[in-house]
Amino acid sequence: MIISVRTIPNAKKPQILKEEDSYKVKVDAQAQDGKANSRLIEILADHFGVSKSSVSIIKGLKSRNKIVEIKI
Repeated sequence: MIISVRTIPNAKKPQILKEEDSYKVKVDAQAQDGKANSRLIEILADHFGVSKSSVSIIKGLKSRNKIVEIKI
């Protein structure tokens, strides 16, 4: 499954919000040294019930808008 994700780093608590055709994910980590991307993968893996290795960021490593692949 490939999804579009808009990340919001440095949030108080992690949260996933489903929008029309994408997800908005509040990440409780700073967008520095890949910390927010690592935390995003953890949050999505937990939400979809898969391992962290099943979630990968295809596009947008340095952007808030990302394309993420989740292998179910």
